[in-house]
Amino acid sequence: MHEYAIVAELVRQVESEARRAGAAAVTRVTVAIGDLSGVERGLLATAYDVFRGRTVCETAELSLRAVPAVWSCPGCARDVAPGAVLSCPDCVVPARLRQGDEIVLERIEMEVA
Repeated sequence: MHEYAIVAELVRQVESEARRAGAAAVTRVTVAIGDLSGVERGLLATAYDVFRGRTVCETAELSLRAVPAVWSCPGCARDVAPGAVLSCPDCVVPARLRQGDEIVLERIEMEVA
């Protein structure tokens, strides 16, 4: 389960940012997870609950935002409809994934003393 490795790095990043900001506590961590990222959101939430103890994230809520996969034409930038053949109907070139494979730490809410 690579979700545990992802959470370990997430907590490390949050701790680093909290130290840099002089935060007394972190109250919420928001992460965007793409549908094609290979991350199971439920397992990530469970891993977060396991890892956050005795860290700056101990009382911080984890908020996960799902990011849908969006494919588009690299030539004309037209989006390809979900479930359609992954090529542009106008340019007839293979579509490229524009979003949906990311794992992004989007926001850290902290209390600064």
